Amino acid sequence: MIEDLKKDTEKIKGQLIEWRRDFHRHPEVAFREQRTSAIIREFLQKIGIPVTPCAGTGLKAILEGLPGGRTVALRADMDALPLKEEGDKEYISENPQAAHACAHDGHMAIIMGAAKVLAQRKKEFKGRVVFLFQPAEELPPGGAKTMVEEGALDGVDAVFGLHLWQPLPTGFIGLVKGPMMAQADNFSIVVRGKGGHGSAPHLTVDPILVASHIVVNAQSVVSRSIDPLKPAVVSFGIVKGGTAYNIIPGEVTLNGTVRSFESSIQSLAEKRLKEIAEETCRAFGATAEFSYKKGYPALVNHGAMVDFVVDVARKTLGEECVKSIDPIMGGEDFAYFLQKVPGAFLFFGMGDGTKFPHHHPGFDIDEAALPKATLLMTSIVLHYLEKKE
Repeated sequence: MIEDLKKDTEKIKGQLIEWRRDFHRHPEVAFREQRTSAIIREFLQKIGIPVTPCAGTGLKAILEGLPGGRTVALRADMDALPLKEEGDKEYISENPQAAHACAHDGHMAIIMGAAKVLAQRKKEFKGRVVFLFQPAEELPPGGAKTMVEEGALDGVDAVFGLHLWQPLPTGFIGLVKGPMMAQADNFSIVVRGKGGHGSAPHLTVDPILVASHIVVNAQSVVSRSIDPLKPAVVSFGIVKGGTAYNIIPGEVTLNGTVRSFESSIQSLAEKRLKEIAEETCRAFGATAEFSYKKGYPALVNHGAMVDFVVDVARKTLGEECVKSIDPIMGGEDFAYFLQKVPGAFLFFGMGDGTKFPHHHPGFDIDEAALPKATLLMTSIVLHYLEKKE
């Protein structure tokens, strides 16, 4: 079976690249993936797979094999990032306000390729394959939660997803049992003081000074409030305040993120950040407005499914294809799918010859990864449908 699948996926290599580059030229941000969705829908219908809308611009398509058997789902995220692409590639984004700088264009091509190969084999396997094309992975609350709520996983026995991954060499995979990606929450602190002239700071309550102390004091959340054996991150990404060098402003805004693999740690960090913001402001005679927004839950892979994927990957791509990796603090709303049914999420290497990391304006992928990843995802489906309970 593997050798036949290799031939099938190699035959569509040009098509995979063509799809990927078309999506790359025409990126669409979260919940605005109308053109993207229409292209995928037309393709799936053309190869005989019924499609229904889900979560707005999302799609759910079901390929029926022979009667009986189980149901397995594959997911691809569709949205681009709201940034201007840089570089001189021939397929550079034609939308100056969006770019596929996180490889979602490749994810869609891979799952479309898997659909094409599997549709040609639908009389060779028992069961069903559900293809989920999800909107808005990049923008919490995301599209996965809504897809689950609208029944995207109804009747599904297992779900699998992948992320093309620049840190890994092309053709290698990495995944982790248990927590693999973090819960990623956001917070905002508005520090309100009393503005005035820079030459007379004694007549003001300087929110820049207060905000600076909050940033420093917040570092104690991880170092002193959280068990050192449990990883966590508190990072500030925005410090905004002031209009001129000689004016002490009336307020400063701080924005940041909290990340860990446990909801209890997130709750503790939220509590401590609020206390630090309010008490630090009180000490200086300022006030704090604190708000906290929960993001995606931690992505937790099912142990048995990880073992299954590793076994299939080695049979399909070679014994040495699996790389040992550590969990990362990035967030991913595939977590909602894994809360609903067993499954696994994997990183698929595409880093050969690439210079820029994910979310960089110059980001690109090694397209040699596309047929290899299509082969793996197709093989995962067929092996799952064939494996014994």
